Amino acid sequence: MAEYRCAKCGERAKNVNSLGLQCEKCGSKIFFKDRPNVKKVLKSD
Repeated sequence: MAEYRCAKCGERAKNVNSLGLQCEKCGSKIFFKDRPNVKKVLKSD
């Protein structure tokens, strides 16, 4: 499941399936999708 963070306060969004997503802590409506910090290595042929 994808995780989202509030752009303003950094709080994690708990209910991401609802329309009109809004931060419960600060009320912001701007979110960023958390991406894993994984290095991808591609092999060229």
